Amino acid sequence: MSRISEATVRRLSHYYRVLEEVAAEGKRMISSHLLAEREGITSAQVRKDLSSFGSFGRRGLGYHVEHLRGEIRALLGLDRRWRACVVGAGHIGTALLGYRGFSDQGFDIVAVFDADAERVGRTLGGLVVRPVAQLSARDGFEIGVIATPVRAAQEVADALVAAGVSGILNFAPRKLRVPESVALRTVDMTMEFESLSYALTHARAAGPRRRRPRVAR
Repeated sequence: MSRISEATVRRLSHYYRVLEEVAAEGKRMISSHLLAEREGITSAQVRKDLSSFGSFGRRGLGYHVEHLRGEIRALLGLDRRWRACVVGAGHIGTALLGYRGFSDQGFDIVAVFDADAERVGRTLGGLVVRPVAQLSARDGFEIGVIATPVRAAQEVADALVAAGVSGILNFAPRKLRVPESVALRTVDMTMEFESLSYALTHARAAGPRRRRPRVAR
């Protein structure tokens, strides 16, 4: 399992979403071809990804939707509840607290912290904003979400590590240093916009492809 690539794990998440969709459509079986088609990859890639974790389907029949969905759910650790906190009660933190989909997938955001005295004491998403100084291992947080300005991100990461979190989801656009024992994922929305801008800029520079004229034979 330690050799499973991050790309494979991300595709597992995509497969899980597809299985949720087809389950809602009332389908009981799904082929690797259909899974691949919905994700824009090859069926061989789907089979390779799933075979990394075991044997889930039958040749000629495909995969039982609910069974595969349950297996992937367990692989992603979604068959349990995760206790999480958000540090930063600004725009991003407020948006995260207002999104109910996290709870549906097993992520319970149970606390929010901020260093700004004007925000402390306010209620966001049903939670009272607490001062960052109160971050403690006593709360039993497993996941910490950083939604602070860049300059405060490393200090907050250190505080989360000291509070005993096992994983950090970072929304501050900078690299953070954490112990190897702590899983770190960074969501850099600015970088995603820049990547999209690059793609659009170069697509326009290239212009539409000209079709080669057919040569009469």
